Amino acid sequence: MFKNDTLELCQPDLIDILGQWQTYLKVEKNVSPHTLRAYISDISQFISFLSQHHTKALSINDLSDTAVRDFRAWLSQKAAKGNSAASRARSLSGVKNFLTWMDKQGIAHTASTAIIRAPKLPRKLPRPVQEGQAFTLLENLPAESWTDLRDKALFTLLYGAGLRIDEALSLNIENWPSPPYPPASGGEDAQRQGGSTFLRVIGKGRKERQVPILEEILPTIETYRDACPFPEEPDRALFLGARGKRLRQQIAQKAMRTLRVSLGLPENITPHALRHSFATHLLQNGANLREIQELLGHASLSTTQRYTDVNAQELLDIYKKSHPRA
Repeated sequence: MFKNDTLELCQPDLIDILGQWQTYLKVEKNVSPHTLRAYISDISQFISFLSQHHTKALSINDLSDTAVRDFRAWLSQKAAKGNSAASRARSLSGVKNFLTWMDKQGIAHTASTAIIRAPKLPRKLPRPVQEGQAFTLLENLPAESWTDLRDKALFTLLYGAGLRIDEALSLNIENWPSPPYPPASGGEDAQRQGGSTFLRVIGKGRKERQVPILEEILPTIETYRDACPFPEEPDRALFLGARGKRLRQQIAQKAMRTLRVSLGLPENITPHALRHSFATHLLQNGANLREIQELLGHASLSTTQRYTDVNAQELLDIYKKSHPRA
């Protein structure tokens, strides 16, 4: 929700449109809570800047009249405050999302959105975990409490199936098959196909994909479920926090940091790095990019191609370390 100090900088017509856009993001686009907060923060900062620039509360017309120089001044101010190029690019994207939505709704047209360009970003490669480090992590996870077993089940699923952390934490009991994993009927989310269990995953943009679940993953999930002290209902979250609510990403990330320190593993080992590792290790062992794209749920093959860059960089590092003339 937009805060009062932002709404005080807006005239009534803009306040009404901001509410409509927020509803559109939540209901029609079904963006994640994290994305919604980021967009609202971006627009709030932009409104604050323009309001100070024009020394008045803004109307829809004021916003649609934003010139390229205004965008550049705003981005320059963010740079002066220490915001990285990635942060500035993301903020600009959030603002352009709102202005483009207004244009499509016939509310207002902002010509400068087609001209202003985001700061150029360096190409950032994924940082996968080495195979040995992944095995060290998963084989040495503690199993003293039900939350330890939960973490083991979650991290094994992330590495074994390449799920995003929010995809895994969004799973409910009804999304997971029960032993002895019989053939699924029409409406179930997981099914047996050719001796493998498949899980229906809802990813970014509500896009659905089928992900095969390795046999090694299944017992870790069942062991955790048996130890979990909270009763199971079909619509209950699969992964729970200590108080019986759906496990939050921050708690999973904190658990990973603790494990990382205790096992002496590098800082790049995060829940999301396990997904990168899933893709990189498949590629190293002969999977093709199209297959990996389907498993990861990438909309574009160009996104998946980053993993070929990772392997090329590894080869270059080996060459520089090993070649006598390097």
